[in-house]
Amino acid sequence: MACSPCFDCAQHERCFWSVRLVTLIRFRTDEAHEEPAVTLDAFLGQSNATAVRIEPGEDARKLLPFLDRLQLIEIAFPKFRDGRGYSSARILREAGFTGELRAAGDVLLDQVVILRRCGFDVLASDHMLDRAKVDEALARFPAVYQKAADSKPPVWALRHG
Repeated sequence: MACSPCFDCAQHERCFWSVRLVTLIRFRTDEAHEEPAVTLDAFLGQSNATAVRIEPGEDARKLLPFLDRLQLIEIAFPKFRDGRGYSSARILREAGFTGELRAAGDVLLDQVVILRRCGFDVLASDHMLDRAKVDEALARFPAVYQKAADSKPPVWALRHG
């Protein structure tokens, strides 16, 4: 019996470890953007791309003049402890980006609440994330204390109108 994805069982062990499995969790109701994201440098050098990938250390503000043509911005999280992607997301959402904002890479369950608060609406995790556990984590703390990109009203605003 042939295995997928390589259809060659003799090579299964070798290819199994080279396949990158990604858990994709969406919080959007529109269709997923399928065009592959290009690097920031490649994006800035062309006029027809609608998807871009930002690596840690790249300045998200370089995309601000092009937000109206972008449908997907993928922000890389190569290590869970690298928080620069949160700032990039906040900058893009505060500038008015309404397209798909995807956190990609070493995204863990305990980061989900903060990622959503910063404006990410798609998670592409290198880890197996259970959608029920993600939803449970998001529901665990319904009250927030600060304004953020997710537009949840802070408790003080609810209390004081």
